[in-house]
Amino acid sequence: MATPSLLTLALTDVTTPILKDHLLAALSSPPFLHVPGTFNTRDLGLLPTATGRPAAIRPGFVFRSGGFPGGAFPDGGDGIRALGVKRIFDLRSVQEHAQQPDPEVDGVDLVWLASGEKEAVVGVGDFVEGEGEKGYVVMYLDVLKVYREHITRVLEHVRDRPGEGFLFHCTAGRDRTGVVAGLLLALAGADRDTIVLDFLLSRIGTEPAREHLLAFALKGSGAESVDTPGFYNLCQLRESCWDAFVRAVQRDYGGWDSYVTGTLGFSDEDLATIKRNLVAKD
Repeated sequence: MATPSLLTLALTDVTTPILKDHLLAALSSPPFLHVPGTFNTRDLGLLPTATGRPAAIRPGFVFRSGGFPGGAFPDGGDGIRALGVKRIFDLRSVQEHAQQPDPEVDGVDLVWLASGEKEAVVGVGDFVEGEGEKGYVVMYLDVLKVYREHITRVLEHVRDRPGEGFLFHCTAGRDRTGVVAGLLLALAGADRDTIVLDFLLSRIGTEPAREHLLAFALKGSGAESVDTPGFYNLCQLRESCWDAFVRAVQRDYGGWDSYVTGTLGFSDEDLATIKRNLVAKD
């Protein structure tokens, strides 16, 4: 049986487990990285593109992942250091961080800020209509508001420390992490299809933590069971939901650039530097 493409595999229905051989092949291929103690870990500079050209972001600089479920790195963090990561940004709520702070890694700075989100919760009812577009728009716009200080710190790192790789994560490495990844890719000039692929790849990357994340989603959404209306749409990643969110960013902020300058307060010169540093060190 031929191994499906990353996009085909990423479109696997969330209720259907991904075949082990296909999963291992995907997780062993760029942009995925094997880092002990992590899951859904990727180098945004290794994203495949439809044109076959290099990804917009330079390799070895920007990494995304899920949380660190073991509470410690089994290799003492050697895998993290081997990537060249100098700073880890934690995009989790107050409760999530309190229950399991990031493990210390020699030579790596840990950045977490207390946000207005005490617990990671969403309203499952917002996801009932259509393919859940409304729910994703509400959830992701909320990320841009609640985690604006975190996003600011990430962009300051890109602006000021272009020679130091960094990693950002939430619990699943899917939604909050996905919003920040989409922002960075857009600023770097990635096309829509590449950004959508990165969004969808969390379907593959979260598979090893399926049961843990299912329980997390049930608790955070308030759903009584997997059959609660809207819960399936919350769990299933779709292109239409990302596209609806991007339209909402354009509507509410005037686009990504305007969000960075108008809402986060970066200057036009800062924005130009951030875009340049995402693509090249100098």
